[in-house]
Amino acid sequence: MLINLSNHPYSLWSDRQKLAAAVYGSTLDLPFPSVIPEASEEDIERLADLYLERVLNMGEIEALTVHIMGEQTLCFALISRLHRLGITCIASCATRDVTMQHDGHKLVNFNFIRFRKYIITI
Repeated sequence: MLINLSNHPYSLWSDRQKLAAAVYGSTLDLPFPSVIPEASEEDIERLADLYLERVLNMGEIEALTVHIMGEQTLCFALISRLHRLGITCIASCATRDVTMQHDGHKLVNFNFIRFRKYIITI
């Protein structure tokens, strides 16, 4: 089972990304939380513990893979916890096509290429 812990729902993924995800089994969305800049390290630890519990309640550890994309300090804290339990975590890798609009806004299109495992060596 693939848990999609991001703010990009599976229903909006490209066919290419869905096909790549199929090797992990079914995909369930778990929206990534909003992390305010004022959050302390203790706040991040609490959020990581909360989301670890949520992930563990979604399936058997041996069958889980977590696609995790979001605020970096929370990702690191949660990926570290998941890794200690033997749960594989992956990131989506994409090219970005950026077009500047006349009003100064950027239009960004992401073109999914592959998933890549997070590597923890500490």
